[in-house]
Amino acid sequence: MNLPILTLLFIVSYLLGSIPSSVWLGKKFKGIDIREHGSGNAGATNTFRVLGKKLGIAVLLMDVAKGYLAVSLAHILKLSPSLYWEGVTDTMIINVQLLLGIIAVIGHIFPVFAQFRGGKGIATLLGMVLGINLPLSLCCIAVFIIVLLLTKYVSVSSMLATISYPIFTYFVFQKTEILLLLFGIAASIMVVLTHRKNITRLMNGTESKANLFGKK
Repeated sequence: MNLPILTLLFIVSYLLGSIPSSVWLGKKFKGIDIREHGSGNAGATNTFRVLGKKLGIAVLLMDVAKGYLAVSLAHILKLSPSLYWEGVTDTMIINVQLLLGIIAVIGHIFPVFAQFRGGKGIATLLGMVLGINLPLSLCCIAVFIIVLLLTKYVSVSSMLATISYPIFTYFVFQKTEILLLLFGIAASIMVVLTHRKNITRLMNGTESKANLFGKK
């Protein structure tokens, strides 16, 4: 294993995750810091609410791309295995993808380019799992959409979609890689923890619902 190359990939993944799309686009097109408005979160959901659909979609796509690009860096190991990692296997690639994706999500939550005040990492997490296993990810997206249509709560949809990931991984797709399963469990715990305020608002009946078919 070439540690300098692997370290470089980790750094690039963190910097990708640290790109504060909502903060930069908010300041560029609206002259505001998205973190000072709405829920105060630098993510796609708050961007939709505060800045509107066009910028919301742009932020969502950019944040998803961050996670997807981060895990895609692992395929560099396949270009010349002798230079990077002797005996590269698919399991090794998945493990490196998980590490790169997690680092990108951490970068989104604690971005170096935005005073370490970022979002909750849901869209970047989505991009990460899309890059690792597309069919499994589509199942989680289906859970998100169904729950959102039923409840209109983005927070509930995000949590249940993430929690469904390790369930689909083991019981539906029968993936037994230990790091993949541990990632699913850890991601579920992380998402619940980052949604503590949302859970409190849900219990108090003050959580905002998504305006699914509004014009804004």
